[in-house]
Amino acid sequence: MPHTNAAEVVLGVDTHKDFHVAAVVTDQAEFIATETFPTTALGYRQLLAWATAYGDVRQAGVECTGSYGAALTRYLLTQGITVLEVNQGDRAERRRRGKSDAIDAEAAARAVLSGRAHAIAKTGDGQIEVIRMLRTAKTSAVKARSQAINQLKAIIVRSDPGLRDSLAGLSNPRLIRRCAEFDLSAPSDPDSAARYTLRVLARRIQNLTAEIDDLTTGLQAAIRARAPRLLERYGVGPDTASALLLTAGDNSDRLTSEAAFAALCGVSPVEASSGKTHRRRLNRGGDRTANSALYTIAIARLRWDARTQDYVRRRVTEGHTRREAIRCLKRYIAREIYRDITTATPARQVRQLAA
Repeated sequence: MPHTNAAEVVLGVDTHKDFHVAAVVTDQAEFIATETFPTTALGYRQLLAWATAYGDVRQAGVECTGSYGAALTRYLLTQGITVLEVNQGDRAERRRRGKSDAIDAEAAARAVLSGRAHAIAKTGDGQIEVIRMLRTAKTSAVKARSQAINQLKAIIVRSDPGLRDSLAGLSNPRLIRRCAEFDLSAPSDPDSAARYTLRVLARRIQNLTAEIDDLTTGLQAAIRARAPRLLERYGVGPDTASALLLTAGDNSDRLTSEAAFAALCGVSPVEASSGKTHRRRLNRGGDRTANSALYTIAIARLRWDARTQDYVRRRVTEGHTRREAIRCLKRYIAREIYRDITTATPARQVRQLAA
């Protein structure tokens, strides 16, 4: 039975779409209890009330803090509880004890106690969450537009020579405008069906383009509200800036240094020395979307920025390959981005200061 006392306990949560399984462990690693709660506002309150009945809850280990556990994480943070992200259970422990939701919840709590779970969860309560939603919508719209353009061109290739010749040589914008002006008559033969379909696809592309432009405008506003200087950096656009901000999160203070941010983006070299051989290899970890964003910025600078071109030439002269020089360049860019992210005041801090 629950008993209220002053002892400190640790909460562990195995998250799911419709329910969460929680476990409580003492600060001496003694298992106390486990329980299941629905993923509702009432369920979150019941979960915390149940856990605090066993003692003082100051830390919680939560799985999937960026997806199934995001809402619970936000709630626990508002209650003054430090939430640590639990990524993967101990494989040796899983082989020994098996797997169940209750076991995973207990393992999450023990991961906090052992120090294996040390990454502070993203808060998801400020401009970064706004950026995440807008970026998700834009990404799907861009994919849908690309698919529609490919379908439009595939239909043109299969159409009659007369229709195909009338559209030959047109740039994409002019081609789409021309197809959007076709008569919307009922398809009765292959030629009329081709014109009908081309008009539908062209109008779809135009609507998606307008949607993408609106989302880009919203992204730029959200990025400037979070990190005003970021878009002023050479080669940094809304897509790359949003990817890097999402990696850092609203509470970028959880990143202890610019080296930690570089490691999070997968641009910090990894020691691979042995014996008399001393070398570092490519870091294949980290957030690959952020890594790709840094690469895009590096290539843009390498193409147009004279200082970047001189830097790469100097590195190559020193004996590095072009690929190695670009890796070094990505590391320097990560340092710049980190300064822009951490010097900006998050929206949640602005609200606290205003209060």
